[in-house]
This record gives sequence, structure tokens and C-alpha cells, in this order.
Amino acid sequence: MTHTPDDVASRGLRESATFDRTTIAAIQHAARTGIYDIRGGGAKRALPHFDDLLFLGASMSRYPLEGYRERCDTDVVLGARNAKYPLRLQTPVTIAGMSFGALSGRAKEALGRGASEVGTSTTTGDGGMTEEERGQSKHLVYQYLPSRYGMNPDHLRAADAIEVVLGQGAKPGGGGMLLGQKITERVAGMRTLPVGVDQRSACRHPDWTGPDDLAIKIGELREITDWEKPIYVKVGASRTYYDVKLAVKAGADVVVVDGMQGGTAATQDVFIENVGIPTLAAIPQAVQALQEMGVHRTEGGVQLIVSGGVRNGADLAKCLALGADAVAIGTAALIALGDNDPALDDEYRKLGSAAGYYDDWQAGQDPAGITTQDPELQQRLDPVAAGHRLANYLRVMTMEAQIIARACGKAHLHHLEPEDLVALTIESAAMARLPLAGTSWIPGQGL
Repeated sequence: MTHTPDDVASRGLRESATFDRTTIAAIQHAARTGIYDIRGGGAKRALPHFDDLLFLGASMSRYPLEGYRERCDTDVVLGARNAKYPLRLQTPVTIAGMSFGALSGRAKEALGRGASEVGTSTTTGDGGMTEEERGQSKHLVYQYLPSRYGMNPDHLRAADAIEVVLGQGAKPGGGGMLLGQKITERVAGMRTLPVGVDQRSACRHPDWTGPDDLAIKIGELREITDWEKPIYVKVGASRTYYDVKLAVKAGADVVVVDGMQGGTAATQDVFIENVGIPTLAAIPQAVQALQEMGVHRTEGGVQLIVSGGVRNGADLAKCLALGADAVAIGTAALIALGDNDPALDDEYRKLGSAAGYYDDWQAGQDPAGITTQDPELQQRLDPVAAGHRLANYLRVMTMEAQIIARACGKAHLHHLEPEDLVALTIESAAMARLPLAGTSWIPGQGL
């Protein structure tokens, strides 16, 4: 007999907070199979996030800007510290690294089209550079990862910037995987792998063991590219303060900090939910490190890109107010392309998932044609239309951030500052180092 929720409540039954139905199902799955759960996406647990912060709009002590008459600029320059040709972007919203393999070739093309339409950058991800993405990306960042899958010196030179990946927010200290269903002949050829066999990515680079070796590698990359390209260093948020300082000392032009709300193609669920720190907690640590080294928002300084759970213009504005120079979006970009479309709910349910549960179909059969290598499913995605949807979304994010900045009396998004923010909870106040709303109290910093 199946009990309805009302029936359960009337009988006085109460679900355990520790052993809820999701936990029971996970234990029983492990007991039946002897296999731990692997999935994509980021942390699902509730964490202090940007929704826990509010802006203080201007009134008397500050005057707002009039949106129809007064400018609020959005441009950003990334990588001017050492590179001959830094990236000059029209919006501080960039597209994070997502691999060809995890995504279809058409999805990579759509990302390039959308980013180029609004004057921002996209990023290759693991597995190398595709013709679709390079051909449609005005600004393309080439990821240099521990796996070296698809690594090609010619592609380093063909990129507009290089991102040395040391960690990812969903799995700092760990590697990921690409399931065999997605290892087609093309993917296998780019990665020098057998077709149809699960691929695991390394958790650390094979040719260095610390920051001194990283400095040597950055020097090599600069020589290969004739000092033309900005060099990013990406870290998964954990020991953020120290990692950022070491990245700057090693010679990074830009540091990317990815919080645990950031997604991944596939890794262990236990890793996603229990390793790393929230994006909100990582930003102040990164900013403090840059400030102490004298390179935060200074001429020839080091820029900070933040990723992990950024969804809208308010999140963007909050990141910039806390000290970031730009953000990177991944999951949100895929949703803008058409992933999780409710119109495809019946097909998602046939896979044992549902629209809105973006990380539960690791069989590589995404009906939206985005996270798949199936030739027929890929044809469902029109890269031109999907790219335009992404461009619309990026424009809306940027305009939303401008609305907030003007309300705070700021003529540029980068004029936003911590003083414009307050926190709603003690946890978010402590992490973001902001006063609790209605008080001057910052937890951990006295009265």
C-alpha cells in the first residue's frame, strides 16, 4: 500500500534528519552494487550563497544614477600584468571551461557564438580545442590540465589566453572522469584513448610538485607563446588564501577561484558534497591575498575571476562588490543553451531523471543534445539559435548588474565595493566578512 503525504502526517510519522529517504536510498544502492555514486554538477546541499547578501541602495547619504541618462560601464581587461595582448572584454561574465566530450561539438560551437556576440570569452575544457569552438570564439581561453588530454602546442599559440588548471571547485584535490559512452572515435582520437572505455583525469600535473615547478611551467608557456597570451591559474576553493598567493608568486596574470557550487562533468558524489568550501567563503580570502601582495585592482595587477554557482546579475554584482574582476559561468550557460528544458521532461524521465535534475543522466543520452556524443541527439541542438539564447542571457545578466550598480551610485560595475553589501545570516556575514544587516557587527571581528 502506498501512503499519501497526508496519510503519513496523520499517523505522526516523521522523517529522520540524519537518515532521510535520500540517505537510505544511497546506502541501499551501495549495499546492492558495491559501487559509489558518480555524477555531474555541483554540490546540492544548502550552503551560504549569494542569496544571503543584500545591497544597500543609494538614498540620501549617496545618490543613485539615472539609468536612462547616466552611464554604467561594464568592460574589463584581463591579463595585462605580463601579456602583450591582454583580453579586453565588454562584459565581466565569461564562459567557464567545459570539455568537448562532456559536451557535444554543437554545444561548444554555441558557447563560442554566444560569447562572441556579447564580446566575452569562452574556455576549452579538458580534451583539447575543437574547430567548432575556435572558429566561433572571438576570445578563447585554452585550458592546460593535469591530464594533458588533447594538449597541442599549436593550439596554445592559437588561443587568446591559457588557463593552467590546478583544481576545480566540485573536486579540489581530485580528478574527474568521462564515461565510456561519450568516448567516441573523435573524442578518443583527440585524447589518445581507446573508444568506449571510461576515462579518468589525473588530480595533479605530472611534471611538477609545487609552486616553484609551476613558475617554471608558466615560463615555458610564455616562451611557447612569445609572451603574447595572458596566463591564468585556476584553483578549486579550499585553502584559497595560500593558493592565490602562490599562484601570484609563480607568475599568474589572472587567478580563477572556483567554489564548491561549481559543476563538473562527472566525479564521486561524496567528493562533490564534502570537499572544498563555498564560493562565498572563498572570495574574501582571495581578495585578501591579492591585496597583501599589492596586486588587487592596481595598474599591472592580477585579476580575479570567480566561479561556482553564479546565476544572474545580482550574483555577478555581489562577486564584483566583494572584489572579483569577473565571473565565469558553466551550468547556467548550459541551461541558457537549452539544457533542462521542461518541454523534454518526458524524455528525461525515460532516463530515470527529470527536467531540472541536470546532473542525473550520466549515460550520455541528454535529449537536449548538449551533454551527449550521440550523433542523432546532437542534431537536436541548433548552435546558431542556442548561441543567440546564451547571448541574450549574458546581456540580461550584465544589465541586471548595471541596474544594481546604478542604484548604489556607481558608474562602473567595478566601482561596487564591500561597503555596498550586508549579510542576512551570521554564517554568510562571517564568510563574506560583511556586517549583519541592521548592525555594524561582522562575526569574528569584534563588536
